[in-house]
Amino acid sequence: MSPISSRLIICAFLLQLSVFGQSNRKPISVLIVDGFSNHDWRQTTKIVKQMLDGSKLFAITVSTAPERPDDTVGWAAWEPDFKKYDVVIQNTNNIQNTKLKWPKRVQEELADYVKNGGGLYILHSANNAYPDWDEYNKMIGLGWRPQTYGYALAVDSLGKVERIPPGEGKGTYHGDRSDLTIHVYTDHPINKGYPKEWRTPDVELYKYARGPAENLTVLSYAYDPITKKNWPIEWIVKYGKGNVYVSSMGHLWKGDVYPIGYRCIGFQTTLIRAVEWLGTGKVTYPVPKNFPTAYTISVLPEVK
Repeated sequence: MSPISSRLIICAFLLQLSVFGQSNRKPISVLIVDGFSNHDWRQTTKIVKQMLDGSKLFAITVSTAPERPDDTVGWAAWEPDFKKYDVVIQNTNNIQNTKLKWPKRVQEELADYVKNGGGLYILHSANNAYPDWDEYNKMIGLGWRPQTYGYALAVDSLGKVERIPPGEGKGTYHGDRSDLTIHVYTDHPINKGYPKEWRTPDVELYKYARGPAENLTVLSYAYDPITKKNWPIEWIVKYGKGNVYVSSMGHLWKGDVYPIGYRCIGFQTTLIRAVEWLGTGKVTYPVPKNFPTAYTISVLPEVK
């Protein structure tokens, strides 16, 4: 067993207050879609799968798309059957090679899946992907988009969501990763029992994420001292009968090994609870006693 695998087993044990009574329930079926990204998608999929496995709530399958746009045989054969799953985790990103696109038939199948009640988790940089896919833009609500596209959202000093129109402000960007205070904005089953503020390490705060911003609920935000604005960290989008969860947490760059952002107990708990909610409409996974506070991060030890 690798050091990362053993550490994640320990992680799951520490995070769970109790799994008694959960082992007999039918597992929530989850499909992780990966295959290409400017991030380390292989390690991301591996660690996310192990985190979810440790909760004993999920049965997880991985569908890996071709890595090259010219792999005509591979793309013709790639057919993830979304409707077989309760939740799809999207972990592809074509921001550095826009020729990498899901086939039109697969795009339509994902949109139909969510419209008909499926759950979609947009994992970190997946919201950078597919700017020319109109339904994807609607599903994610806000993404990594130019200044001219869509609305950006910010939470003003009175606690109201400000809509920043196309052409105003900037295109999407982020500064250096930093420790952030996450402010719970909307009470929701995902964050029920969380402190109103909690610290998480090494996060990219997306500024001016843009999109249609329709049927969107901001779940949390963080303050940026440079723009002096509160930018969304997590949000959900209602798309047809289904739900989409999006978060800028979950960065894992090439060369990282189980980075501190993934060792954050707040991130791990949120990941599990968001996927459970997407799959069932409720959350049973408990908030651990060592969840972060407004003043302290809470992370598992570094892998040696």
